[in-house]
Amino acid sequence: MNDKPIVSGKYLMYRGKPLVREKNVICYGSMSDKYVLFMAVMSMKTVRGVSIPDKVMIQIMPTDPTDKTPPKSAVKQGFFEAFDLGMVWLEMANRE
Repeated sequence: MNDKPIVSGKYLMYRGKPLVREKNVICYGSMSDKYVLFMAVMSMKTVRGVSIPDKVMIQIMPTDPTDKTPPKSAVKQGFFEAFDLGMVWLEMANRE
């Protein structure tokens, strides 16, 4: 059996779980849990010369590829609101 990780490297950790970003897509959670949080920044806005996320789509996705449960999803204004709701959903989903 191959014990090498599929993806190697260091990740930003938040509350003990990896938070990974590639371009406008952010994934939070451990693949050993039943669900992970997936966020996609759909639009940006400029505030005081700084570009920040405006509309963010959030989804709770199963980590098991055979799980056919439809993902829970929503679109929120701003990253904080999206991440906050996504964290609540993720915690509830992984608790079940």
